[in-house]
Amino acid sequence: MWRSYFGERCRIYGVDIEKACKAYKNDFTTVFIGDQEDVNFWRTTKEALPPIDILIDDGGHTPGQQRVTLEGMLPSLSPGGVYICEDIHRKNNDFSAYATSLVDQLNDMGDLNSFQKSINSIHFYPYCMVIEKNEVIREKLFAPKQGTEWQPFFDQGDSGT
Repeated sequence: MWRSYFGERCRIYGVDIEKACKAYKNDFTTVFIGDQEDVNFWRTTKEALPPIDILIDDGGHTPGQQRVTLEGMLPSLSPGGVYICEDIHRKNNDFSAYATSLVDQLNDMGDLNSFQKSINSIHFYPYCMVIEKNEVIREKLFAPKQGTEWQPFFDQGDSGT
């Protein structure tokens, strides 16, 4: 399915805990078997991967699995890459709360933190979160002026002087 969506030049790297999923391996698909919530699994798997442009986490769906995957793989995502995490369900979801805290890091004032340097944006959709990385590491934040010029308005009876 993903190859038909992304095109013939797409290379797929899948992860599953079920060993039988190795059956999906072919010339353009590599399958890694391991526990998505295992930090060491991601550490060794990253060493076997080229830079990843798009990572879609449609895995085990528990907040712990989602967080470990995000923390393990986001730094390795290509510049300009996109991280998508599906199946963020229910109120008070721990992963949703964690992802919201990333927004706080992105909006932090003061010296640029490492997250702000590498992350362009975070988007939330129903049951889904998307993080877009910057094409290049940014050294400062820039917010271009938008909108109309400020116009002074006065209360009735105020002469404006």
